[in-house]
Amino acid sequence: MTFNPNADVSGNKARHRGRNTAIAGGGVIGLGAIVVLLMNMFGFGQFTPLVEGILGEGQQGQELPASEIAQCETGADANADDGCRIAAASLAIDQFWEENVTGYRPPTLTVVAGSTSTPCGTASNAVGPFYCPADEGVYVDPTFFALLRQQFGASAGELSQLYVLAHEYGHHIQNITGTMREYPNNGTGPSSNGVRMELQADCYAGAWVGAMTEQLDPNGVPYLEAPTEPQIADALNAAATVGDDHIQSQSGMVNPESWTHGSSSQREYWFATGYQYGLAQCDTFAVPAGDL
Repeated sequence: MTFNPNADVSGNKARHRGRNTAIAGGGVIGLGAIVVLLMNMFGFGQFTPLVEGILGEGQQGQELPASEIAQCETGADANADDGCRIAAASLAIDQFWEENVTGYRPPTLTVVAGSTSTPCGTASNAVGPFYCPADEGVYVDPTFFALLRQQFGASAGELSQLYVLAHEYGHHIQNITGTMREYPNNGTGPSSNGVRMELQADCYAGAWVGAMTEQLDPNGVPYLEAPTEPQIADALNAAATVGDDHIQSQSGMVNPESWTHGSSSQREYWFATGYQYGLAQCDTFAVPAGDL
């Protein structure tokens, strides 16, 4: 388990929103699609048009009104359901950043049902979790994790899911603290601003995981249990899976000059750095290219 079963998670402000359809619902998904899925896992949704072209847009139903996450009151609920787990984790992540960023304001968190429109494109299980700077929103379709488990053999375990969420919150921190403005996109490559942005978000996620037992519910109960070694390994594996070199190797050619997210080893390294040493060691923009 990840959450303390008796933790009170009823105060989460996550909302369910979407249409009664899933873009990736029933078709055959080829190698090109899974590459896009993995690259979107920690990105900004920039590959949405491509993934929709591969998978097809499907039957778009009526947009459902935003609603609370049902049956998400305790840590036990969070341990039993992916959507509740994501909603509950937002409480701990927000508390962590409130303690570390002056004037912190939480992003909105939308748990997507099927698909929904956003200022950054369509949010769905086909696109994967992403952060949209335009509305300061984090979007996650929990069926994305089931899709990875059932169709692609990924573990997508509990801590791996929380790592994904914490990474997207890391992009929110970069947005509200001015990092995105200070280091705008300067192209691709192993030392580009885009890669440094992703590696810093990995480091931020690791720092939160390292402190995840310190956030308390209104009754003083820690939201989360200490991660086990297998859970940390699962999170590290998730970081490695979305490394640019790993993704590109699926097509037989690795081109570092086209990287946008960093190599597998870089992503593992920066998650581990945050986990072991905390936020003070997460300035990836101050690191020489050869040390990234």
